[in-house]
Amino acid sequence: MTRPVCLFTGQWADLPLATLALKAHSFGYDGLELACWGDHFDVHRALADKAYCKRHWQVLADHGIHSFAISNHLVGQAVCDLIDERHKAILPERVWGDGDPEGVRRRAAREMIDTAKAARAFFDAAPTVVKERLSLTQKTVVVGFTGSSIWNQAYAFPPPLPGAIERGFTDFAARWTPIFDEFQKVGVVFALEVHPTEIAFDIVSTERALAAVKQHPCFGFNFDPSHFGYQGVDYLEFLHRFGARVHNVHVKDVWWSASPTPVGTFGGHTDFGSSGRNWDFRSPGRGRIDFEGIVRVLNQIDYRGPLTVEWEDAAMDREHGAEEAASFVRRLDFPRSNRAFDAAFSRDESQ
Repeated sequence: MTRPVCLFTGQWADLPLATLALKAHSFGYDGLELACWGDHFDVHRALADKAYCKRHWQVLADHGIHSFAISNHLVGQAVCDLIDERHKAILPERVWGDGDPEGVRRRAAREMIDTAKAARAFFDAAPTVVKERLSLTQKTVVVGFTGSSIWNQAYAFPPPLPGAIERGFTDFAARWTPIFDEFQKVGVVFALEVHPTEIAFDIVSTERALAAVKQHPCFGFNFDPSHFGYQGVDYLEFLHRFGARVHNVHVKDVWWSASPTPVGTFGGHTDFGSSGRNWDFRSPGRGRIDFEGIVRVLNQIDYRGPLTVEWEDAAMDREHGAEEAASFVRRLDFPRSNRAFDAAFSRDESQ
């Protein structure tokens, strides 16, 4: 069985959900990974209004679209971050409050717990076809970020003081373990999009994050290879190593230069799409990620969740890119074989 092809709505939050659902269906998608901003998914309304989830499913159904995960990257980022004015632009007012950093972090933690409860309510109200699909994975998934109190000490000078990095992982565990405990109570898992600026951004930091929370059963990962490719991280090895905890997959491509460029890996304080960059995100199939290799490993680890396009390409019209990406992913995916290709050579097989 091939996997549902979905579109992450985070980059489309300027459009009402009904408008985006109609477009996504016309582009060829099966579902939407709903971001908890814009009007795509409202955590508090899902908890306070018993009819909200049912109405939301009806909007999706009216446009021939399903959903298999929700995402709350923006609030999750604030749980561990060193809070400053940049966060005010991305956080709900109820989380930002008076802007006191520790207060923001605590309110963000409560909001993430509420997100798990809202996800439970939403998917409990899902139509039968969605529940049947989710039964294959036996997971209800919230995708997001964790933030990090030590990302500013990556490649830092003066160098981090002794114990500073370990204290960052300890801080992550102290803030997120109670959240994961609440996720566990409602049968929801958290899928961190492993990503620079997060507590886990490559294989080694992912192992440290897992160790910090004592391998908590509700802590897993959203696999997005674009965040590994330009770093030089082996993204196929990531899947092999953490496959049982890969709860969600984002299909996003990235191009990186094979020769020196004026702007290096750290971005040179330039915008995405600027001339001379060493790397840039690209529409799926137009960068350097080995997506066929990824699908083969996903088959090996028996990943049954959706393949979700997170569309980011500074040089391409997004509707053109989203439609092209849906076709690319559908052509790319294939089911795993249940027999050896040379089994028919056997005398027993031919009789």
